[in-house]
Amino acid sequence: MARMEYNTIREVAGPLIIVEGVSDVAYGELVKVVDSKGGKRTGQVLESREGLAVVQVFEGTQGIDVDKTKIKFTGDTFKLSLSEEMLGRVFNGTGKPIDKGPEIVPEKTADVNGEPINPVSREYPEEFIQTGISSIDVMNTLVRGQKLPIFSEAGLPHNQLAAQIARQATVLGQKESFAVVFAAMGVTFEESNFFMKQFEKTGTIEKMVAFINLASDPTIERIITPRLALTTAEYLAFDKGMHVLVILTDMTNYCEALREISASRNEIPGRRGYPGYMYTDLAMNYERAGRIKGRKGSVTQIPILTMPQGDISHPIPDLTGYITEGQIVLGKELHKKGIYPPIDVLPSLSRLMNEGIGEGKTREDHSGVSNQLYAAYAIGRDLRDLVAVVGEEALSENDRKFLHFADRFEETFTTQGVNENRTIQESLDLGWKLLSSLPEEELKKVKVEHIKKYMGKYVGKQADKKD
Repeated sequence: MARMEYNTIREVAGPLIIVEGVSDVAYGELVKVVDSKGGKRTGQVLESREGLAVVQVFEGTQGIDVDKTKIKFTGDTFKLSLSEEMLGRVFNGTGKPIDKGPEIVPEKTADVNGEPINPVSREYPEEFIQTGISSIDVMNTLVRGQKLPIFSEAGLPHNQLAAQIARQATVLGQKESFAVVFAAMGVTFEESNFFMKQFEKTGTIEKMVAFINLASDPTIERIITPRLALTTAEYLAFDKGMHVLVILTDMTNYCEALREISASRNEIPGRRGYPGYMYTDLAMNYERAGRIKGRKGSVTQIPILTMPQGDISHPIPDLTGYITEGQIVLGKELHKKGIYPPIDVLPSLSRLMNEGIGEGKTREDHSGVSNQLYAAYAIGRDLRDLVAVVGEEALSENDRKFLHFADRFEETFTTQGVNENRTIQESLDLGWKLLSSLPEEELKKVKVEHIKKYMGKYVGKQADKKD
């Protein structure tokens, strides 16, 4: 059945056009827009009711003439052409190649909105992913199929951390196909250039698919960018059997685009002006991570968001925390000390960590080392506040050891080079080396047999080094 063409635009409101006199139009339907100069744009139906449709235009509405612009409702949804040829390629926020390469010859096409994974078909995430970063691998372990966001602030090196994770992430054990899907939303040209240079210099681009939405691109494109990335990830994982890590940065820019669209539609705002359906919208993206029973591949997500004014209770990190399985928090105070990556392990959490560690996965001492490092560092941090009041001289000998432990933990365990890729064994051994500076009777969270097996070679060396 042929679809009708309309030139009955009633109004242009920000990135939206309101078309009247329409019939048989469905929510989510793909729209072709031809402006008065013959320029072609793509849109999607946001709202449909009798005789009226609200369309979001991905390339923006600048220059649209309400009298001469033609609108055609295609009767289809937004679909992405998919192929293994996408690996090593760079696309813009609407899925068009921007690396001077040819158009993708599709093996299949898929609706970018995806389909929810049947909860009965989900396989529980329990396989370790090594990022090469000690603060993540030991303290906040990432497992296949997990969604573990990074909470950052403006001015912190979250982009550098994202690039490092993309370069270094790997699965252990038998050789398996691994890929990274990278989606950047609202980034500057300098940030985009940084990512591409990093990926090309290290060869990561060969196992990567990148979608880049620049800050100068239409805001509305940011709504579709993560959906394109996740559709690609699902194809590589569940059709091609690959283990895929999806990095989404910055989800704050994505949510700002949601707020702009909501304001254009004159919707009643929710918390801090964001739409009331933002939780549902974020969940539709985040819940596309996971594993499916009987399928070889997996989709693991690391969304990155900058907390406005560093407020972790802001709606974006708050709602993200409800949906995802933990968070990795970057600390401004650590960054001021020159520590990279400035991961603050105390407010950080990986709820699926215990499922992906232990004998046969990482090492049998992993859980105890992580718990002991966390406890000792927390004590040392608390003692810093006490020292500010009473001075270090008022502390006991044991307290001073914990105080100095906190410093060494930040200087040697948290801190590592931007190109330093530590194995999980190296990170655990480094943890034991730090714990050897504490009295053995204080190590209550590690097993005695593990102390004898792993810590003996370090006892005394920390004190000698200090002298």
